[in-house]
Amino acid sequence: MYTIRLLIEYDGANYIGWQWQPEGASLQKIIEEAIEKVIREPVRLHSSGRTDAGVHARGLVAHFRINDLLSMGAYREGVNHFLPSDIAILSAEVVPNDFHARFSAVGKWYRYSIWQGEVRSPLLSGRYWHIRNTLDLEIMRQGVSRLLGRHDFSAFRSSGCEASTTEREIVGVEITEKRGVIHIDIAGDGFLRNMVRIVVGTLVETGLGKRPLTTINELLDNGQRTVSGVTAPAAGLCLMKVWYDVSLAEMKTCFECRENS
Repeated sequence: MYTIRLLIEYDGANYIGWQWQPEGASLQKIIEEAIEKVIREPVRLHSSGRTDAGVHARGLVAHFRINDLLSMGAYREGVNHFLPSDIAILSAEVVPNDFHARFSAVGKWYRYSIWQGEVRSPLLSGRYWHIRNTLDLEIMRQGVSRLLGRHDFSAFRSSGCEASTTEREIVGVEITEKRGVIHIDIAGDGFLRNMVRIVVGTLVETGLGKRPLTTINELLDNGQRTVSGVTAPAAGLCLMKVWYDVSLAEMKTCFECRENS
């Protein structure tokens, strides 16, 4: 038995999300079908997380197990041949059989992207949240810095979240802006369902002057989802990286040394 780990990039605009569903085009289903055409046997793909409909990924990790090993080129070039242009296998490798894309992960880095401008950008449509009014980024930076450390993020999860605990540790967070493009990068040991999008929605409302700066602290204290911000659109969210075999301190260093691109 062999375990193959894949690094996957995709534009999620045309899909109902990662998880396989009987109706609709899920990323899991599309990629499994492409793998099966190469290895000629049924396969079940396990991912590092279940991204929602419209969410993108530069570095989602997934694994599957097989009895007969092919060349790594078969799992990359071979599978890519059967995938649509908005999905690509970036790399494939054999890993120990105790590896699990989800349960072996120690942390993730997400990026949320905003286009700030009076007029929408057709070229950025589907990958950015368009905000017409000017955001106070300094206020937003003060708010987002309060997320660092271990907190109860109950106020920042959507209904239907099945996590057994709502405590998470955020090791890095940063807001950058260049020519109207705003990136909100956040890294931690795990995220609740829609957590990043609700954090962003709350920060945007703060940056627009609709909420006081104390909002983040109050929400971390009271845990009430009903008084936190809107859930930011899925199109602006991208899973950038999943970390394995590192400490939280090493993960923080990796995040701080990342490319802001």
